[in-house]
Amino acid sequence: MLLTISWRNIWRHPGRSGVLIGSIIAGVWAGVMISALTNGLLEQRFNNMIDTQLTHLQVHHPEFLTERESQMFIPGAQSILDELNRDPRVFSATGRTLVDGMVQSPLTTAGVQIRGFSDKTERKTTTFHENITEGVFPGDGIRNPILIGEELSEKIKTEIGNRVVLTFQDIDNELTSASFTVSGTFKTSSAPYDEANVFVRSKDLSGLMADSTIYHEIAVMLVQEEIADSLAIELNGSFDGIHAETWYELSPELRYLTDFGSSMTLYVMIVIMLALAFGILNTMLMAIFERMKELGMLMSVGMSKMRVFFMIMIEAVILSFTGAATGMAVAWGSVMLLAENGLDLSGVGGDSLAEFGYEAIIYPVVTQGDFVTTAVLVVTTAILAAIYPAIKALRMNPGEIIRQ
Repeated sequence: MLLTISWRNIWRHPGRSGVLIGSIIAGVWAGVMISALTNGLLEQRFNNMIDTQLTHLQVHHPEFLTERESQMFIPGAQSILDELNRDPRVFSATGRTLVDGMVQSPLTTAGVQIRGFSDKTERKTTTFHENITEGVFPGDGIRNPILIGEELSEKIKTEIGNRVVLTFQDIDNELTSASFTVSGTFKTSSAPYDEANVFVRSKDLSGLMADSTIYHEIAVMLVQEEIADSLAIELNGSFDGIHAETWYELSPELRYLTDFGSSMTLYVMIVIMLALAFGILNTMLMAIFERMKELGMLMSVGMSKMRVFFMIMIEAVILSFTGAATGMAVAWGSVMLLAENGLDLSGVGGDSLAEFGYEAIIYPVVTQGDFVTTAVLVVTTAILAAIYPAIKALRMNPGEIIRQ
């Protein structure tokens, strides 16, 4: 009976109820879309860093990340790589030689991080080679090849086929310089990264720094990312003079994005629901004042105050949930529409996102948890917003209302 009366009361004024439901639809759609786009932006940044640079797990000399000295290479790096490649939990592992230095063209000089890698294992471990825009990934066909970012190429005024000079310290802290031939250029989603990093073959860089191949970093891609913590603990216990860390420990940025992104829907929807709560409150108060005589009559003929209270609450919940369900359906359709081609922001200044490491084309991501959170927040908001109007109705005197 209460459901029937509540439904009829809602559509007694279809215009007013329609406006409220429309505002809820718009609010829920906007909230879910903002959350989906933000989740997509954060997920793309996370995947780009993991797949192209960071990987799931890295091994270093215990002091390398803080001191970054050339002589702080990993002792027994090849035995660690062999052990990792035999582990069925490891998808792939690769060694990298890292050193800070200078790159010099005939016109200018710039500070860079020189990253030496092994062609075959790097290709298998990361997708960085997919970022090459021109030329080739440094292989065995060129003497001392070097891959530079497009941003750096423009900065030092060089191009493919030109020679540049790299200057850095070897493991004895002696300055070493060598000529490299530009074999290709790359472009990632992060302009600062493109400007600050160059890639050469690890064997070329190691040959200039030491008498044998040395690695300052071992990057590990796992079959399942969830086992990264346990594998890091195993490596630290099995090998001396190393420090294995997961991406969560290595990158404060990704740690923040992961922790923040999981709560994004909640924060956005709370703000929108706070705004919608006033609309629900206003609508319910207007409905109560218009039906004072009717409510007084219902209580006079025996309807308890508790039933009147629940009737008003049910009206608010029906209004809100109808709008929320429709809004979520519209939002789902919008996400599916954008999922294939993404939302291209390059026409409205989206290219500037590259300065912060993000892509201009965003592919929205929404989960079932986002919809559950939205539904719970909408119903909670409706109940809280309807409490005051319901209490207002309970305080009236049925006898006075009838006489008026």
